[in-house]
Amino acid sequence: MAGLARFGLFGAAVVSPPRTASRPVLGVTCCTKRMGTEFGQAVVNRYVAAAMQWGDVAALLVPALPELMSAREVAPRLDGLLLTGSPSNVDPARYGEAGALDAEGPYDLARDTMSFDLINAMLDLRKPVLGVCRGFQEINVAFGGALRRDTGRNPELIAHHAPAEASFDDMFAHEHSVELTPGGVLSQGLGRERLQVNSVHFQGAGRLGDGLTIEARAPDGVVEAVSARVNDAPVLAVQWHPEWRTADNPDSQAFFHLLGLALRGELPAPKHQEGSRP
Repeated sequence: MAGLARFGLFGAAVVSPPRTASRPVLGVTCCTKRMGTEFGQAVVNRYVAAAMQWGDVAALLVPALPELMSAREVAPRLDGLLLTGSPSNVDPARYGEAGALDAEGPYDLARDTMSFDLINAMLDLRKPVLGVCRGFQEINVAFGGALRRDTGRNPELIAHHAPAEASFDDMFAHEHSVELTPGGVLSQGLGRERLQVNSVHFQGAGRLGDGLTIEARAPDGVVEAVSARVNDAPVLAVQWHPEWRTADNPDSQAFFHLLGLALRGELPAPKHQEGSRP
């Protein structure tokens, strides 16, 4: 069958695209979001939609409710994990800088707990872990690294965030180049030496986590992407936002294609040594 017909909200027939039952299942992390007087579980649609469309995967949202559900009971049901971006920051206590005077929230401690537990649970099961923006930072911290909180204001760096008065669209239109590491996952998978990427982060990777390999750097030397291979499970994360208007950006489409390959066990290994456990 080419697809199944169903009816939309207003009675118009909609044809669902054909899907196979064997597509891998991607777990996508949620954030805690205030909704009026209550809290809810939230993830922006573009993360899920880009992964499903360009990675050709199914997806399930993983709530940040570690007091009700453990990462280890969820991980066996997933074929891979995507740690999403978020307005919240990783708690500096996670990388040994609790109480730092320049540390700014908002924080999402439940998201922190679930994300770090999921990273360990997935790698224990030899399953891939991928990250975007906050997810990139979580991976660096999980491997023993630290974050720097000056990428939006340090005059010795290029501007890694648009001015405060920028509109939402202009914020994501703020760009800079990155140089890809020769022989790395991104360089091989995208067939490129450099990319132009959006830049929407006030903090970034400081001390690099143990066992992580640099996949991309900004012109000022700030690390913008990392990879590892732990127990033969691929880890890949970028600081930029490939899920932003993915349909208009072949490089972003290629990133999510790599995600799909990773979940299928088909991601080519980089020309690097295997990483250590977080």
